[in-house]
Amino acid sequence: MFFSRFLKLVQPLSKINNARRLQSSYNRSVNFFLRKNLLLTNCITSGLFMGLGDYIQQKIEAYPDTKKRDYDWYRTGRMLIVGGVLGPLHHYYYVYLDKIWPRADLRSVGIKILWDQLACSPLTILCFFYGMGYLEKHSTTEINDEVKEKFMYVYLGDWFFWPPVQFINFYYLPTHYRVLYINIATTAYDVFLSFMKHYDQHEKSITSKDVKSIE
Repeated sequence: MFFSRFLKLVQPLSKINNARRLQSSYNRSVNFFLRKNLLLTNCITSGLFMGLGDYIQQKIEAYPDTKKRDYDWYRTGRMLIVGGVLGPLHHYYYVYLDKIWPRADLRSVGIKILWDQLACSPLTILCFFYGMGYLEKHSTTEINDEVKEKFMYVYLGDWFFWPPVQFINFYYLPTHYRVLYINIATTAYDVFLSFMKHYDQHEKSITSKDVKSIE
């Protein structure tokens, strides 16, 4: 009887201690990844989410014959590498913006969104195409031709997608959450990026397979 009563008294204290330990672990994780090692976290998440975007796009390309099409892991690897390289660019860019315009009022947010669309977005798109092109061992001339063909379509899609996403980012979020939030939002945008980068390659591969099957 005494032991059962003792357990009933101790059990709530045990739950409180477990909750405190979980909260403490969470706080340490946030401090480690989003404060002390934010640059590393931004690089890793930037690469992972861009790779995830390509994985989703390849699944869309293969639908409904997902079992008949080989998955291109090298392509996803290239996307992951380029995303990781873009991580430092985004990291320092958002830190710099918040130093110049630290306030979260509508005027400052509007200026940040304009900077994002007029400066950061074109630079990111160019880095993406040239980074992917060199990893695919294409010549500079070939990459230039691809940029001329696809840049404006990607940039137009960028204008539709990013301003509302960035409004939430600049108006509501503290600096150390910015790139993580952007990387999560980027997963959807990266599906579009992967499509724009590879749609003509996908069509060529289908055509070549059809020709081989006829032969």
